[in-house]
Parts: sequence; structure tokens; C-alpha cells
Amino acid sequence: MQYGLVALLWGGWCVLHSVLATRRVVDGLQRYAGTIYRKYYRLSYNGISVVSLVYIMLYTRQIANEPVWVWTGMALAVPVLFVGLAAVVFVAGLRRYDMRQFLGWAQMWGIDGRGIAVGGKVDTRGILRVVRHPWYLAVLLLLWARDLQMADLVVNAVLMLYLVVGTMLEERKLIADFGDEYRAYQQRVSMLVPWKWFKQWIGGKN
Repeated sequence: MQYGLVALLWGGWCVLHSVLATRRVVDGLQRYAGTIYRKYYRLSYNGISVVSLVYIMLYTRQIANEPVWVWTGMALAVPVLFVGLAAVVFVAGLRRYDMRQFLGWAQMWGIDGRGIAVGGKVDTRGILRVVRHPWYLAVLLLLWARDLQMADLVVNAVLMLYLVVGTMLEERKLIADFGDEYRAYQQRVSMLVPWKWFKQWIGGKN
């Protein structure tokens, strides 16, 4: 029962997080709120997401259950590798994403942010040559770089499903914005797991 509630809470958070970012909601808020929307939507969106996430995380931590998987011995190298890769990918993403815009500061102060475009075209430099959504990849790595209890497995399953579905929905918006340019980018670069880059890298070594 308690694990079902955990799944429901995390699933509800994922749905809320996605719905608030849909075109219909965003366009509706922009139509009715105007300038207030442009200044404070992103900041409010992040605030709601963080506060609700902290509450759900605290509730999940209160559930007492036995470990299902514990990294021990030589296997400890795996979570260390995952955390290291996640850190590298996240920092590389910082070089391409505008954190002021991501957090909502740019919109609040009327600062122009670069978003994911450079000169009106999709930014495909740096880490974005390797994977289209580096921060989502970093989250996936961190999800499994820890000892796991049953509640953690439930959370990981929900979040992995959310990351895949949410990324696909985000891709639909990017195609609507950039059209064939983004479709060509999809053909060249993997969405989450950089197998296309790895294949090209291996090919270049031979």
C-alpha cells in the first residue's frame, strides 16, 4: 500500500510538472496574464516544482524498508563512475544552457537568454554533439548511483518513465519550433544514451 502511494505521489508530481509546461497551459497563461506571465512564469514553475518535490522526497525517506541492492566491494566502482559521468555531463550542459533563463531570472529582469538556439538555429555544440538532453542523462545516472531500497526502485521506475515520455513530449515542441533542422539533429545525435556518438567514435578509431 505504501509503495503504491509513493508511486502515485511521484507519478502525480511528474504529471503536474509536464502539464504546467505544455503549450496549451503556457499559451493560456500568456494570453490571460500577459506581462506578469513573461516575468514570473518560469520562476513560479520552478518554485512549485521544487517545493512539491522536497515534500515528496521527505515522505519517501520516512518509509522504512530493507535494502534491495547495495553496492559493495569492486562493484563500488560503478556508482563512483556514474556520479563522475553525471557531474561531467551536467557541467558540460552548463556551458550550453542559459541558467538565468532556466531558473527564471532572465525573464524576471527582462534579460535576453539564448535558450537552446544560437543565431536562430539549434545549438549543437559541445555536449550537445554527444546527446540531445545531457541533463536528463545525468539524472538517469544518479538514479542508479546509490544503494536501493524498495521505495527507491519504485521512484526510479516512475522517474525513468517520466524522463523518457517527458523528453519525447519536449522533442515534439522542439520539432514544432525548428522543423526539419531539429529532425536532422535527431538523426545525428542520440536522445539520452549517446550510442550514436559512441558508434562514430569507435568508427573513427578504426
